[in-house]
Amino acid sequence: MATILLQAAGGVAGGLVGGPFGAMAGRALGALGGAAIDKRLFGGAARREGPRLGAARILEADEGAGVPRLYGTARIAGQVIWTTRFEEVATTERQGGKGGRGGGAESMSYSYFGNVAIGLCEGPVASVRRIWADGEEMDLSLVNWRLHPGDEGQAPDPLIEARQGRGNAPAYRGLAYVVFERLALERWGNRIPQIACEVVRPVGALEANIRAVTVIPGASEHGLDPVVVRERIGLGEDRLANRHVLHGASDWTASIDELAALCPRLERAALVVAWFADDLRVGRAQVRPGVETAVRDETEAWRVGETGRDGAYLVSQADGGPAYGGTPSDAGVVRAILDLRARGLKVTLYPFLLMDVPAGNALADPYGEAAQASYPWRGRMTLDVAPGRPGSADRTAGARTEVERFVGRAAPSDFRLEAGRVRYRGPAEWSLRRMVLHQAHLARLAGGVDAFVIGSEMVGLTRLRDERDRFPFV
Repeated sequence: MATILLQAAGGVAGGLVGGPFGAMAGRALGALGGAAIDKRLFGGAARREGPRLGAARILEADEGAGVPRLYGTARIAGQVIWTTRFEEVATTERQGGKGGRGGGAESMSYSYFGNVAIGLCEGPVASVRRIWADGEEMDLSLVNWRLHPGDEGQAPDPLIEARQGRGNAPAYRGLAYVVFERLALERWGNRIPQIACEVVRPVGALEANIRAVTVIPGASEHGLDPVVVRERIGLGEDRLANRHVLHGASDWTASIDELAALCPRLERAALVVAWFADDLRVGRAQVRPGVETAVRDETEAWRVGETGRDGAYLVSQADGGPAYGGTPSDAGVVRAILDLRARGLKVTLYPFLLMDVPAGNALADPYGEAAQASYPWRGRMTLDVAPGRPGSADRTAGARTEVERFVGRAAPSDFRLEAGRVRYRGPAEWSLRRMVLHQAHLARLAGGVDAFVIGSEMVGLTRLRDERDRFPFV
């Protein structure tokens, strides 16, 4: 505004004094003066700077402090054994102004990052499970860190060697330590926080001699999945269905990482995947994949073959919640197999049967009780009347009929792999063969497994005989 007014006034005054040339000169001088006033009143770019460190704030190690010796698992407060000057990152932001040119306020803020090595205890250790900074547990998926277990053959940390120069970096052999690279320091007042670690160090020979493990539970809708699944539970509110720790990208990853660290000679893992049977009487039971709830808003929909959540078996309730976790989703099982193989392990796929017979059921008991026992062992599955009781079909053609109905007629040709899924186009039955063949095709989808378990613990069925004294289930 001052630019316009002074430009006009300067033109008039200059015209009176020097004619046309005076008017031109007056307008130019008026415009310069008015621009200076406008800039002062309405904002040339004002520059603001945020707080800035005058000097690095480095914690010091205690000279001559002892090195702890750990047995088992404990939380250990670490000592700084190496660090660098803080890295300063300046960020400029402009606010205000019109049309993106001139005016507005410019602000400069500073962020700081630190590289630090924290000594823990005498090595070698198996793993660090959790890490706290100033008493608050850190989400380790957001931090670039690594553990040196402290064996006598460990090499220098690559960051320390890059900073100190080749041949000038200590390896700290015999000392377990962690290194943080470009740790963002704003959360802790732009200083290195006090670091404490939950360290795991096996002291016996058992862990080093373990060759094979069974991975359970086999009932967990997304628990076997290395990929995190997020569930939306309300407006602006959600939860991670398969991540309940901060020291791993998922519950699966945290568990298998620790297993591999504790058992360095591990060779094989058996992966249990459960479906559900709803009756001890083999001629009446159905075998189906189950879920904990019929409706769930999740980032990756649960699916087993052709069955989505709305068509799955709903497991019973006990003590106000689901009696079991649901059947693991197909996609998660495939990713779990791939992850185990990527770690160099042989994989056994273990189709598993869980009995979902709740308390207070009205099912006739083959063993002569008033009702079937709640959540019984799968090994108790038998005929309508158990062998040895009056009226049992054992050693008759009826035993074969009941067993064949349970086992079913599904065939390998009823399944196909399509678009990364197992498809079924066989008889409309929920049978043992359908479960077993479905999981065999899951193994194919994952590129194969090293072993496959069929009929585990089903001793009540393997002892049944038909009229020719044969074992129809076997």
